[in-house]
Amino acid sequence: MKRLGVIGSMVWDTIYGRDPAQPATEEWGGIAYSLAALDATLGGEWQLVPLIKVGRDLAARAAAFLGTLRHVAPGARFVEVPAPNNRVTLRYYQRERRCEQMAGGVPPWTWAELGPQVQDLDAVYVNFISGYELALETAQLLRQGFRRFLYADLHSLFLGKDPDGTRVPRPLPDAPAWFGCFDMVQLNEEELEQLGADPFAVAAGALARGCQTLVVTLGARGAAYFTGSPVRTARIPADDAALEAGDPTGCGDVVGATVVASLVGGAGLEDALRLGTRMGARNVSHRGATGLRDHLLGRLSAV
Repeated sequence: MKRLGVIGSMVWDTIYGRDPAQPATEEWGGIAYSLAALDATLGGEWQLVPLIKVGRDLAARAAAFLGTLRHVAPGARFVEVPAPNNRVTLRYYQRERRCEQMAGGVPPWTWAELGPQVQDLDAVYVNFISGYELALETAQLLRQGFRRFLYADLHSLFLGKDPDGTRVPRPLPDAPAWFGCFDMVQLNEEELEQLGADPFAVAAGALARGCQTLVVTLGARGAAYFTGSPVRTARIPADDAALEAGDPTGCGDVVGATVVASLVGGAGLEDALRLGTRMGARNVSHRGATGLRDHLLGRLSAV
């Protein structure tokens, strides 16, 4: 069996949609979306190894979620820490625009903790859900100590945090160094724009640092990629680009996790992105991560 390590944060989400008459949804979010998509997409020769810390207050509930997944390696579990688990309140005011507030204090991984746990892995997927999963120094040591496939969604590294927990966009400090830590890097369109006005120049700079492919999610328009030297690019449209109803929370996480699962299974980049955008569009019609794996597979869910 091959083993895929997953680094990220389990988050308890409270989601307020655009319709004020509808009650808030409370559900697992964060890396739970990625785990569900990986579980739906990985082939039978792969196992999931979660490298994920959870707060003691939600540890039992998080373990129950992990127990619903079928590709988890025997004996694998979340790491319980004596801190409040991350919780996020999301308020949508447009389809893909929202206000996000985060509470909780799950600490980042140090290399001393993480290094021994990646030695027997075949690939590692890092999703910066909180933005505090790894410091840059730890990510650099991960790259030096793990020479196999590394994929990272840098999303919340582009978010600062106000004193009340409100997440605010910010330029990514030391962006070139971050790009040098991973074989493939995922951003969304707004994050790409924060790095510079010319996407080709940004992509060329990222690829020059050692990143082999830059994936950019485009919401309802699908996803694009930049790779090679000279840089070549293409856009992969989403199947359901006209879909307006539903909850877009977690779509980027589903896209990225599906791409990773497809690539490690031997798919080409464009095929992986086509499946990723298809799964991301399917995620819109499901709220939260509980039952998401079955929903992505087109099965009836108990949720």
